[in-house]
Amino acid sequence: MRPTRMVVLLTAGLVTLLGVPAAAAADAPATLYVNKSDANCSDTGSGAQAAPFCTISAAARIVGPGQTVRIDPGQPYDEAVTIDRSGEPGKPIAFVSGAADGYSRVDLGKGLTLTGAGHVVVRGMYVGDGIRVSRSTDVELDRIQSGGGELDGLVIGEGSADVRFTRGSVWGVRVEGGARGTVLSRNELNGTLGSSNVAVVDAPGTVITNNDFSALCGATVSFGGASTGSALFNNVIFSESTHSGCRSAGPRGGVDVSQSAAEGTRVDYNVFSGHGTPAVNPYTWAGKAYPSPAAFQSATGQGAHDILAPDGYKVGAMDGSPTIDSADATAPGVLPTDIHGKPATDDPRVPNTGKDGGYLDRGARETQDYLKGVRLDLDPYWAPVGTTVKATATADNRWPGALTFHYDFGDGTAPTVTRATTAEHVYSAPCAWCAVKVSAVSGAGETVSDAKSTNVTAAGPLTAALAVDPVLPTSDNPIGHTPPLSVDVKTAASVTPWPVESVDFDFGDGATSHQTGLSGTSHTYARPGEYKVTFTVRDVKGATSTATRSVKVDYAPSGYVATAPFRLLDTRANGTVLWGGSPTAVTLPVGITVPDHVLSGSMAAAVLNVTVTGATEDTHLSVWPSGQPRPATSNVNVRAGGTSANTVTVPVGADGKVSAQLNSGKAALVVDFVGYYQPGIGQRFSPITPTRVVDTRTAGGALGGGQTRTVKVAGVNGIPADATAVAFNLTGTGSTENAHVIAYADPDKRPATSNLNLEPGKDKSNQAIVPVGPDGTITLYTNTGSTHLILDAVGWYAKDAKALFTPVVPRRLADTRTTGKPAPGATTTVTGLPEGAVGAALNVTATDSTGPGFLTVYAYGTTRPGASSLNTRPGDTVPNHVTTPVGDGGRVSVWNSYGGSTHVITDLLGYFTQG
Repeated sequence: MRPTRMVVLLTAGLVTLLGVPAAAAADAPATLYVNKSDANCSDTGSGAQAAPFCTISAAARIVGPGQTVRIDPGQPYDEAVTIDRSGEPGKPIAFVSGAADGYSRVDLGKGLTLTGAGHVVVRGMYVGDGIRVSRSTDVELDRIQSGGGELDGLVIGEGSADVRFTRGSVWGVRVEGGARGTVLSRNELNGTLGSSNVAVVDAPGTVITNNDFSALCGATVSFGGASTGSALFNNVIFSESTHSGCRSAGPRGGVDVSQSAAEGTRVDYNVFSGHGTPAVNPYTWAGKAYPSPAAFQSATGQGAHDILAPDGYKVGAMDGSPTIDSADATAPGVLPTDIHGKPATDDPRVPNTGKDGGYLDRGARETQDYLKGVRLDLDPYWAPVGTTVKATATADNRWPGALTFHYDFGDGTAPTVTRATTAEHVYSAPCAWCAVKVSAVSGAGETVSDAKSTNVTAAGPLTAALAVDPVLPTSDNPIGHTPPLSVDVKTAASVTPWPVESVDFDFGDGATSHQTGLSGTSHTYARPGEYKVTFTVRDVKGATSTATRSVKVDYAPSGYVATAPFRLLDTRANGTVLWGGSPTAVTLPVGITVPDHVLSGSMAAAVLNVTVTGATEDTHLSVWPSGQPRPATSNVNVRAGGTSANTVTVPVGADGKVSAQLNSGKAALVVDFVGYYQPGIGQRFSPITPTRVVDTRTAGGALGGGQTRTVKVAGVNGIPADATAVAFNLTGTGSTENAHVIAYADPDKRPATSNLNLEPGKDKSNQAIVPVGPDGTITLYTNTGSTHLILDAVGWYAKDAKALFTPVVPRRLADTRTTGKPAPGATTTVTGLPEGAVGAALNVTATDSTGPGFLTVYAYGTTRPGASSLNTRPGDTVPNHVTTPVGDGGRVSVWNSYGGSTHVITDLLGYFTQG
């Protein structure tokens, strides 16, 4: 619809509301405070914000011209308040709600009385027992809710002048006693049983404009006595004809103007409606009833624009109501905002039938657009500089063409303000994912917004760019899972002037990935190696670009986390048989995969004690990361019918498992979890020349079955007192029975695991990494018989240790079966360790030995220590997990004792480096 002169018309007809005064007299504070919830409140104080009054009455006794009383609405005020003081013209006294939202009303449980007062503003209250105004002048009562039931919620009388009751709700109003110039505007005025909603008696110049009346019995509004020169405009008057409480069943009246009040009184632009029969009788004028606006106008010249709605017809701020855009904006008492503070708005679906084409609504409420939301779409949302970008706003509202749209394109240019649902913009410079925002604004000032991002790119060809970086875990969180050998593939540096249609990755290991967006990806490789990653991008214009990168994937240096050892697998308990030639998957406690033992979800390598027992033939066991080919290495060698154990350090497969396979025959497998390595957490390691800690042959005597022995290991022999775990070579000799030995931290918490399996007549060794217990000790235990134990420390873990461990897929470093058998007393040099390694974890195996003896492994170029790394036995193949310092050139030395010649096989499990 075309614009109207509504603003002019509203201005011409409105009543000026007094605002809250901006300043008080120079010698008084501008604001007094009332807050009964404040612990510092007092009715004898100054009313400052830090020490407010407890009651409204206390403030009412001292308030002066230009001062405002701000009342906290947090708790009800159970008091009757009398205001009998006055402000001055332009300096009223004001009582207002101090709510932070500017809306919550103060609950005044008892009545409010204004007597002999002038220039007063009261705003934002609920008054339970009604309001009485007498002998008062220039009073504004705004947003007041009052009265109920049979009460007269508002009484204005005794010669009061210029009293305005606006934007409120009240049950029963009486204007009487010579009151002059009273205005009731934008209110809900409810009638009580047996009386009028509003009764005006001897109150000339009373103005009743834009109110909602709901009458139960009697006339809705009556003018009697000397109430001449009054006005009734723009009201919605509803009468109920069938209420059970009505005293008579006759027609209900809308407006009743007595003969004495008719002179100069004007009535127009009202709507009469009701429910039930007999029908509403809208007018009684000078004692005569008129059944319709036409009859009333014909007889009196009044009510030319009044409407009598059919019985039950919907009336009010709703679609189809005759109240919409049909009022007189020049009528006396018109306010610029409705009962809810909403401005007059033009419903474009309805003709403007108000006076002079105005669009003010009749009644207390203005029909609004009910703006719920807006959606923004961009076309294109991604394009090079110089492309026209079209923004389209789709609003969720009821009034077409009634909104104003503000488009901000996010590049610092001035917003486009228009009533159009589209706007176009050309960017002059690149703007990476700039926020474009649209705000839809209704005629009532309500605003909803939406935003989308636009990618304005530099003009040029499509160019793929690729970066590949290792992904390392950042914590020991059991939920997060960052597998070893993971990489992050980044493509953000690609130049893509137009939207990307598809992205393809080839990771160089047979795996590929397809995406529709340029978001990058990640990938986990099954095994270390060097791979070529290829990235291909296509855009919506059909252009294609490819980038490649070579990436070396390997395990990262890691710290050690010692755990209390626990049994992870025992095939004897679950009836599983380990068959030769067939791998068995061992699920490690990665994250929550083993419910009873929740550990980090991102461990890189595990330390296990692996035992093979009940073998049907001479055989060996290999352990390696799941998902990789079986390496040509071994970890445990066992004779038919025998039991053999060894410590194994092995990388974790991408699926959180390791594989174990017998070479031949069948046997049972027992796996105990000892600890794990992970980047970014855990303790560093310091390898040391093997140092004897305990030898029961020379001190303490043999350890008997069922007995324990506590050994001091930290704070002695060069091992610091704050060491968290110590690596030992544990040797049993002189055992009287088949038995096992456990090395553990807490003497009161012996685990159901083992470290060493003993046989009579055989010297047997195994390496153990044991957490340090109370006072720097560990505890040794054997279950039966008796045995001598020898404990050689080979290194320690602590925060201040010097090296991190890099696990490797087990690989063979040396095998004297191809180079020549070392003679008794001979030294073999093992090469192939990384340059810069300060220590190594090896699996050393002695085989085809001609006599009982031992091997000592130590750093190349250093003095050979007086300790053993494993014991050799004629006819047996004997492995042991060996942790040793590394000499110059990545070399270690293996010395064969004088017990006989033997072949030596050396497999690498990982190495330690400083950094």
